[in-house]
Amino acid sequence: MGLHNLQPAPGSTHPKKRVGRGQGSGTGKTAGRGQKGQKSRSGYSRKRNFEGGQMPLAKRLPKIGFTSRVVKPYVINVDKIKAVAELDEITLESIKGVHKLGKSVTKVKLIGSSAKDLAAKIKDDAVTTSRK
Repeated sequence: MGLHNLQPAPGSTHPKKRVGRGQGSGTGKTAGRGQKGQKSRSGYSRKRNFEGGQMPLAKRLPKIGFTSRVVKPYVINVDKIKAVAELDEITLESIKGVHKLGKSVTKVKLIGSSAKDLAAKIKDDAVTTSRK
């Protein structure tokens, strides 16, 4: 057996139906489309999820879920985590040195009563303080 002599199993394939080739073929004249109506016309195509006028399944189901593309910052309370407040220069890397952050953290927000005072120490755009 080789690639040159492979063939489908007997009876598993059928010859292509040739429509519109005369009355004797069985599919002549209307070519198996029946009489009149939208489905008998050339160029007819039904929409993908059309269900005969019934409300389609995609519209019957409730709309759920939403994924915001805005990256939410990781929030650190400087009143609770004193090591961040004691840093000389506050950058994302320096915060990662004193506080455990995940790899996916790209923005940090400092909150707490003393967070406003740390604004002068911040040297990174990825780190912000609360506005109050």
